[in-house]
Amino acid sequence: MTPDLAHIRIDRHDHGVAAVTVARGDIGNASSPGMLGEIRDAFLALSVDRDVRAIILAAEGKHFSVGADFAFLQRLTDMSASEIKDTVYANFQGAARAIYRCPKPTLALVQGAAVTVGCEIALACDFRIAADNAMFQESWIKLGIMPPLGGTFLLPRIVGLGRAMEMCLRGKQVRAEEALGIGLVGEVVVREQLEARGLELARELAASAPLGYATVKQSIQRALESSMEAEWQANLPNQALLLGSEDHREGLAAVTGKRAPQFVGR
Repeated sequence: MTPDLAHIRIDRHDHGVAAVTVARGDIGNASSPGMLGEIRDAFLALSVDRDVRAIILAAEGKHFSVGADFAFLQRLTDMSASEIKDTVYANFQGAARAIYRCPKPTLALVQGAAVTVGCEIALACDFRIAADNAMFQESWIKLGIMPPLGGTFLLPRIVGLGRAMEMCLRGKQVRAEEALGIGLVGEVVVREQLEARGLELARELAASAPLGYATVKQSIQRALESSMEAEWQANLPNQALLLGSEDHREGLAAVTGKRAPQFVGR
């Protein structure tokens, strides 16, 4: 870690893959405003870095994140609503927003516990791979509070209303195989293979046409809050722009030439 990063590290891999790794395994990667602020800033910077084509979100140690730091939660009880909004959600919600709105492929690699904040920032990624010892839990209700970072919006759309109610209103734990069965994760691998499989998928995603990927991703996200008619209207100009792009011409040439495309994001 550089002196400027107290909670995370940023690694660069080949094929344009960057990894944001939470590096506080000594405390179970428990979340604090400082940690989430670093994650937010990292994703915002990598989102506009043309050398980066896909971003992994990972964590060191036994757990992805055991949830919010309890010392921090205790301090919250003395904060006013305006202080919570200005200092807490600028970081916590800011991180979830930066991940969810990132135009590039995002992939969470989850081992051990992904509780409350950990669960929500994993949900904000496009894809999730779980180690076979992973466990997801939205246990906010046990503290008398709600999932505030997108879980109440995303979970019903990912796993269905009934299972989302079980997770959010009962704080039900969902372990790796069940998470795979309900679509919460796309793959389950043994713990020792998590990083290697994550890099493999990230490299695959990094080879996607950047403009096309960003446009489709934004269209899917917009459709979650939209209507079919609105999507038809929005997709006309977006598709026109993509059809005129260099990447589209390269894609056609690659298919015709039976070779792998070399997309450039123009």
